[in-house]
Amino acid sequence: MTFSSLFRHTLLFCLAIGLLACDAGFEDLNANPNEPEAVPPSTVFPLAVREAVDRIHGHRTRLQRLNLDGGMLWMQYFARNQYVNEGDTYNPDASLRGNTWDGFYTESLINLNTTISLTSNPESPFFNENYTAVATIMREYIFSVLTDTYGAIPYTSALTGSTEGNLAPAYTSQEDVYAGMLTTLKEASLALDPSGDPILKDILFDGDVIKWKKFANVLRLRLANRQAAVKPAESRAIFAEIMGDPATYPIFTGTADASFFNPTTRQNDENNNTWHEVMVFDSREDWSISTTLVAAMTDGEGNATDPRLTRFATPAQAGDFAGKYAGAPNGLPEGDAVAYFTTASRPGSFFTGETTPVPLITFAEMNFILAEATMDGDYTAGEDAMTYLERAIASSFEQFEVDMPEDYMLGRSAVDMEMIIEEKWKALFSQGIEAWTEYRRTGFPVLPAPDPRAVFENEGQVPTRLQYPESEYSLNLANVKEGVGMNGGPDNKLTTLWWVE
Repeated sequence: MTFSSLFRHTLLFCLAIGLLACDAGFEDLNANPNEPEAVPPSTVFPLAVREAVDRIHGHRTRLQRLNLDGGMLWMQYFARNQYVNEGDTYNPDASLRGNTWDGFYTESLINLNTTISLTSNPESPFFNENYTAVATIMREYIFSVLTDTYGAIPYTSALTGSTEGNLAPAYTSQEDVYAGMLTTLKEASLALDPSGDPILKDILFDGDVIKWKKFANVLRLRLANRQAAVKPAESRAIFAEIMGDPATYPIFTGTADASFFNPTTRQNDENNNTWHEVMVFDSREDWSISTTLVAAMTDGEGNATDPRLTRFATPAQAGDFAGKYAGAPNGLPEGDAVAYFTTASRPGSFFTGETTPVPLITFAEMNFILAEATMDGDYTAGEDAMTYLERAIASSFEQFEVDMPEDYMLGRSAVDMEMIIEEKWKALFSQGIEAWTEYRRTGFPVLPAPDPRAVFENEGQVPTRLQYPESEYSLNLANVKEGVGMNGGPDNKLTTLWWVE
């Protein structure tokens, strides 16, 4: 952790103390306000979860929106109709890179580690092994997003700065981060006990231990599938273990039985849907629907052939396709992009409501994973790949509350990677970071040739990763240089990550 990161953590900690000041009995804690042990896990844990979900989904603050100004643009769900230099031309701002890194570490990971420290110590008044396990699962989930964004990251020594003076943590290779996450997630899932102590103020799963187990196990399937091309034996063993023992390793069993963050109303507290905060409350209209998504889900005349588009987008307000669905090209210069302000569709109200659930891992995604693993031979004891693919697609329609057309699967006789990932891309709408990772891993969906007016940077290629923030070079130089070396290429947006075969 850098010194600046530590300072921000201290500031957040002071805010947490302020939130507790009005609680009855606070004086009974009789603790030094500079010691994190004085803060109950029920304060720091929900803060860590909320900040992580906000950052992964959208975030309230400009230049902190890796999903909206990164994944959703690069995967051509969205296109910018103004401020095109904020992501749409493959040029993530330095502040976005730094804020993403700093925010995950200081606003979420440190608070999760504080939760783990408080609840894992038998001498602590907050001792609670279930709390330790869920904070560990959430920590590893965030690490998975970080390593899939940057590559090698501070992992094993990342969170010791506030207690051991380690302000320049060493980096861990992505291969070793994956091995650590898969082992730790298994241990945390097994440690969860439905008859154990309750998990207070769990804003993700409301203290449901079984849901946390399922989240951990399906996350293990995601990670095993992602590394399968480079670690096939290990991945096959994980699929066999989880799928072969559902009593010990429960997984999702239906669309509603998945991992969603359920926001509350804005008037209630700050746990509302960040897309609502940005696009409705703040009236930001910077994002149109991309021509790529519209082309994949309409008849070319603006009529939706895939009813999910009616959830993803609103009809265009003006132009040749007024009242129908139309898109804006990605990567346009500012003067050309603004012409699509009213003539292109906007994000649908299904996603911008105050309390719209935010997906982390869905039943649809789990079945796409099983379809791919079955097709590749990484999982051989289940149903055939087509069955898993059909279940994944059907679940996606159910998740978005529209009927799946009866002929949607017509003509599909064999499953291949392109078919799976193209369908997964549609189902991952709103989860731009995850879709970006799948594209970098597989090369699918094949993105269309750019509009002739487009001004894509980065040699015209979708970024393969984010560069490390400048703060790491100024405060942790030796270690960030080692991290760059672990990635096998320069610190730019063209170096591929470890799990690319």
